[in-house]
Amino acid sequence: MVQHVRGLVAPGRDEPVRMETVVVPDPGPGEAVVAVQACGVCHTDLHYKQGAINDEFPFLLGHEAAGVVEAVGEGVTEVAADDFVILNWRAVCGRCRACARGRPWYCFDTHNAAQPMTLTDGTVLSPALGVGAFVEKTLVAAGQCTKVDPAAAPAAAGLLGCGVMAGLGAALNTGQVGRGDSVAVIGCGGVGDAAIAGARLAGAARIIAVDIDPRKLTTARAMGATHTVDSSAQDPVAAVRELTGGFGADVVIEAVGRPETYEQAFYSRDLAGTVVLVGVPTPEMTLRLPLLDVFGRGGALKSSWYGDCLPSRDFPMLIDLYRQGRLDLDAFVSETIALGDGELEKAFGRMEAGEVLRSVVVL
Repeated sequence: MVQHVRGLVAPGRDEPVRMETVVVPDPGPGEAVVAVQACGVCHTDLHYKQGAINDEFPFLLGHEAAGVVEAVGEGVTEVAADDFVILNWRAVCGRCRACARGRPWYCFDTHNAAQPMTLTDGTVLSPALGVGAFVEKTLVAAGQCTKVDPAAAPAAAGLLGCGVMAGLGAALNTGQVGRGDSVAVIGCGGVGDAAIAGARLAGAARIIAVDIDPRKLTTARAMGATHTVDSSAQDPVAAVRELTGGFGADVVIEAVGRPETYEQAFYSRDLAGTVVLVGVPTPEMTLRLPLLDVFGRGGALKSSWYGDCLPSRDFPMLIDLYRQGRLDLDAFVSETIALGDGELEKAFGRMEAGEVLRSVVVL
């Protein structure tokens, strides 16, 4: 039975978000309808609104979400009605060359729901990252649903759907931070703070937070940073080296996505160390490094896609750690807001001003 629900839609480039009636079809083969309980406000949603992703307007915003499965389509075995799930935007195919080599976290053929959600006049909506979760109910591919412990708070659990998982995974999966390692994190927003939390989980001995905003450095301390560097007042490369015996950090995680901060990360690492880029650059950005330095410093230069996570493996494990009190996901929830166009626009403003780690829409 087709359902009509409320959802937040970006109608055009830089136009204000507005509440619309969204038509959600019954789930077809391999699909699921999820009643959304909470969805984080992510920079990617703002990028969609600004037209920085593509021009496939109108967009149904929201993608960092948790909720309860209402119904599933034919052939779905991963989840069932009444399961509490976290939504992800990379449902692995199980067949591509990455999956066939046993590396499904790199899946090159991830998929979304086959049917579209629409406005009441039939206009097809483009769901943000294939999810579209600033809405009372959303249609997704069943593989985008990962069942987790229903005792988890939805506002906290949903953050694993994007930003927090990206940061945690940059440290745990991509950077493979180990016990006793030194780690520097450049950029201490939500993703950077999650990388700090991940480094602490992994047993890093020294975790250095680098940012230009003293407020963010204070929060980074609470997330597990052992040292902080205000890069607006001192050279971050020299500071990281001084804090690591003159050598540089074993792993440096760049969570900004700019050439200048990437260069800082490159020169802040120890010989044979690892740089992880998890900050997302814009298309016009370029990077110039002396090739001899790339060769001579050795180690690894990596990009982290969604924290190189495998949702079926990582989400339940991280929720278990959260329930045990070993991973404070609640600390990433700066505020909760209602499902309203004005509320979301205000949340975007607070996000851009660096006033919050995450605003979370609670339904």
